[in-house]
Amino acid sequence: MESRCPICKKPVRAARPENPSAPFCSARCRDVDLGRWLDGDYRIPVRDEVPSEEEVAVAAARVPDARRVS
Repeated sequence: MESRCPICKKPVRAARPENPSAPFCSARCRDVDLGRWLDGDYRIPVRDEVPSEEEVAVAAARVPDARRVS
């Protein structure tokens, strides 16, 4: 199975153990990815604001009541 390096997009033909850098094509691309993680380039967005009462009510309405018996 052939895949592409997530950094440079070159084909990566060999998986581990033949290619110790997999899923990257080389140690250089693996190190570039690590540097991006360490620099904080890969982040999950977080909402810092407190939800309004309306948003809480809407979210609560979507959750089924666990006390109800079907």
